[in-house]
Parts: sequence; C-alpha cells; structure tokens
Amino acid sequence: MGNGRITLGLYNSYDPSKFREPHRRALARAGGLALAFDMNLALFGFPIPEEAATPRETAEWVAGTTSIGGGGDYFIQLAEKGRFMKFPYPAKGFPPQLGEPILTTSKPVPSKSITLRQAADMVVGGKSILLVFGLGPHGVPKGASAIPAYNLDATGGGFSLETCTAIGAVAGALHSLIGQ
Repeated sequence: MGNGRITLGLYNSYDPSKFREPHRRALARAGGLALAFDMNLALFGFPIPEEAATPRETAEWVAGTTSIGGGGDYFIQLAEKGRFMKFPYPAKGFPPQLGEPILTTSKPVPSKSITLRQAADMVVGGKSILLVFGLGPHGVPKGASAIPAYNLDATGGGFSLETCTAIGAVAGALHSLIGQ
C-alpha cells in the first residue's frame, strides 16, 4: 500500500465576494509549497472571477500579477498537473475525495487534537488528508471548523501563526516525517 495524498486546503475568511491581494499572495505561496512537497491545493469559498473558471485559468490569472512563487509559475505547474481544485464553502462537510479533513488551529479542541506525527502516520498508512487552513484574520469560522474530526496545532504550544507561515511549517514538517 502506498502513501495517501496530502491536500492543503485554504478556507477564505476574507470578503467572499471580492478577490483581494491577500488571496493572491496566499495562492501563489501555497501553490509553490504544494508543488515543492508533492501535495495538492484546494480552495474553499474564494471569489474567483468567471474569466478564470478552470484551475489552469485561475492559476494563470493569479500568476499574471505576482512575483511570488517563481512569478506564479509554480502555481501554474501545480494546475497543469491536476493538483489544484476550487470548491464553494462546505455546507455539511468537506469533499470526501480530498481525504480526512484536519483543521489546523492554535486552539485545538482537546478531544480532537492530533500531532504532526499522527497526521504523518495517517498518510503513511495510506489515508489521504485535507489540512484546512483559515485565510483571514479570524481563521475558519465556527460552523466549518466543527466539521473535521481532528485538530492539529503545528507548534504543539498554541502559537498562532500567519497563514502562509503555518502552511509552510506544516507542509515541511509532514514532508520530513513521511520521508518523501
């Protein structure tokens, strides 16, 4: 049995109707991390304009206005490999094809709390996981944050990290623990 997949999931907690500069920067950064560490990238509730309907068009649209992530080239490469997806906000659950959802948070619910090692063991055991990161000052809202059965504090000490810092820390740590 091979390893499961890891999907980095960005949950838009900013304005759901207007694409802003923080969206663009986070996508360019997360696209590079996903490509570098052989992970997928999924967006939830992002206000992507109609002219950027497909994953490739979205990647090109974002890449055209950023110098981050090789000028957006990493994000385009990720889309070309079929490893970038967009979804609406989850109403009752995250898409099951993305794997077991795990909320990344500095304030895990004790009964749901798992370590990076436990998340890595899931993947090594063949289970795919979706790591949900809140993009915005308030993180993932209560309704959506209640969906995952597991919570992961990447620092193990309750330190709140900026979203892209947290994504990089978790992606790098999991990559190292899995030994890919």
